[in-house]
Amino acid sequence: MADTPPASGQQDIAALAKGGRTNLLGFLLRLLARIPFLIIASRFYGAPAMGRFASALVMVEFAGMLATLGQKRGLAQRLAEDHQHPANTVGDAVLLALGLSLGMGAAIYAFPESMYPSGNFTLADRLLVLAIPGLALGDLALAALAYRFDVATTVRARSIVEPWTISIGAGVFWMIWPASGLSLAYLLSIWGATAVALFSLVRSYGLPKAWEPRPGLLWQIAKRNFPLAGADAVEWGTRKLDVFILRFFVGEAPLGIYYFAQQFASLPQKLKTSFEPVLGPVITRSVKDKDYTAIAKQVCQVGFWITAAQIGIAMALGIPGEGLMGLGGPAFVSGTAALVFLLLAEVVASKAVVSEAALVYLARMRNLWISLATIGLQLVLTIGFILIARNAGWDPMYIAAAAALALVVSLGLASFVKSRVLAKILGHSISNWRWGLAWAVLPAAAVGVTVTLLPEWAELSLGIPAILAIYGTMLWFRSFDHDDRMLFRKQQVT
Repeated sequence: MADTPPASGQQDIAALAKGGRTNLLGFLLRLLARIPFLIIASRFYGAPAMGRFASALVMVEFAGMLATLGQKRGLAQRLAEDHQHPANTVGDAVLLALGLSLGMGAAIYAFPESMYPSGNFTLADRLLVLAIPGLALGDLALAALAYRFDVATTVRARSIVEPWTISIGAGVFWMIWPASGLSLAYLLSIWGATAVALFSLVRSYGLPKAWEPRPGLLWQIAKRNFPLAGADAVEWGTRKLDVFILRFFVGEAPLGIYYFAQQFASLPQKLKTSFEPVLGPVITRSVKDKDYTAIAKQVCQVGFWITAAQIGIAMALGIPGEGLMGLGGPAFVSGTAALVFLLLAEVVASKAVVSEAALVYLARMRNLWISLATIGLQLVLTIGFILIARNAGWDPMYIAAAAALALVVSLGLASFVKSRVLAKILGHSISNWRWGLAWAVLPAAAVGVTVTLLPEWAELSLGIPAILAIYGTMLWFRSFDHDDRMLFRKQQVT
């Protein structure tokens, strides 16, 4: 087994650190930009409108994700292996995604009840399908840029343009067209972010040269990427299956409150998944060299960074959860239990995500079967927990929290199984936990419990920064080593 040359290994860690540092900034920007949208949506449009919006997004975002056909991760491998002009390789990926997204958009437009089971929608709401090609093209453009370690464009597109556009758009459209303001604001935000991504893509890669569509090649790409597409569909599905099922068990208002909680809980997920385009190119190079020691180190390093960040975020958002949910209004406080479970789910899922980043290149089909088993288990648990809660006569928001608990259990089991499979393949243990984390968790949790005694405005404005400050300080001194501290140092990546 080849050992990673020190210089090469440090360059890989430096590249991962640079991406992580940029994504951490992106997370903070996204958090600040998302809050105005949630306040506008909840206070102006109301929980029922948010519930209808969440119901439609399940289908639209699922179609957008499927249209990429696993190329968000598969594109890195193609760029590493193909000998043609890189812009041509990207052109093949874009053409395939565009065709699939237009086809699925047309199908959903023809059957709008798939987005709005209640039948309560307008023509503008139906046009939400126009976001599908925007989602697919934006994801592919950002994946291609991340292959060249350009994560800054992802931050600009996903953490600045997209959230601020939807926030401003929601406010403007509420005054112009309140019945469909959320749908129109979402459309505007997706295409705004995609425009930024495509502009940077052309500037980085240039236009294709002597390129023409090749149906045979596109079919080969589709067949090769099927396991990746399946894994992506399951990964996405585990985060949306709860909303899809809840549509049939609770009303629009409880679903809207659950969506409100999910938007805060999904912020750590964005931090985690945004590492994937950076981790992918690094892993593909190590896979090509069959350097399993390097892969294990890269997975464990990124896994620890993600876990450490998500524990801190979960405490900062979960402990003062009632105050956070109260931003939407008094009725939204009932979603606090769902918020806590959703944040916990992101913490336990981190090992599965970083393990999968390597498994999609080393054991695609095994990873796919594990993912299918995971979502199958989640389906059974979600329906089972919901029925138990409903038969017990629980409040609709506790029924929704039961769906979030099913997510925690299924993702926790997936993390255990995928990390064990990867460890067996690599011949090295996979762990994203260090006992030094406990030194950071305990004092931060104590501070968090204390700030819940303050008024709501102080609980959020003072409490959240205090929790993060105590946690980050203890993490730096009690848990970080040299490679971890590289996350906060600017270094040249070649």
